[in-house]
Amino acid sequence: MRNLRMTIAYDGTKYKGWQKQKDTDLTIQGKIETVLAKMAEEKIQIIGCGRTDAGVHAENYIANFHTTSTFKTKRILAYLYEFLPEDIVVKSMEEVSERFHARYNVKAKTYVYTINNNKFRDVFNRKYTYHLADKLDLEQMKTAAGLLIGTHDFQSFTNERSHKSTVKTINSILIHENKGLIKIEFNGNSFLWNMLRIIVGTLLEIGKGTLQPNDVEKILQERKRWEAGPLAQAKGLCLTDVQY
Repeated sequence: MRNLRMTIAYDGTKYKGWQKQKDTDLTIQGKIETVLAKMAEEKIQIIGCGRTDAGVHAENYIANFHTTSTFKTKRILAYLYEFLPEDIVVKSMEEVSERFHARYNVKAKTYVYTINNNKFRDVFNRKYTYHLADKLDLEQMKTAAGLLIGTHDFQSFTNERSHKSTVKTINSILIHENKGLIKIEFNGNSFLWNMLRIIVGTLLEIGKGTLQPNDVEKILQERKRWEAGPLAQAKGLCLTDVQY
């Protein structure tokens, strides 16, 4: 049994997220598993580095799967490239140790949220940016972001209703602006469901002056979802890197 690691890029626009679901075939995992199973003539179960919401994109998503197939990785890559939809590409594949696990071995992930802060939406980039023409105070947003760095209980920043721990660690939040494009880069050990999109929604409220930077401390302490800002649109979020 071989263990193969993949690096995947996908446009999540029309998909219901990474994870395979019973009621739809519009998932990234489902699409890749179907093609691999046909090629290998056996059931394939892919292990992903984590879930991504419906509409979220990825540049370097990491996954692995086990197979008895003896096809060379070059041939598997060519087969995937031919039969996967054009909005999903497996960029690389390599044979790895049996112990490698795409989800359990993750040390950190990097996501980038992109906001088009110009007057008009970009018709060519509209699927990958959230358009907001309101004037934003980036310095206030950066101050607020600094208060979120570290280990905190992020219960206010998730729509998750399970009994799992909501304590997470954010290593860094970087905010850059260039020609009206604002990029908010997050790096952390792992993230809760909708966590980054709610943080973005909260930072945008601070940028607009609706909330103040020190409100972040109260939001963290209250541990109530309604204390935080709105859920930002999925299309602006992209997984860019996974560290092992």
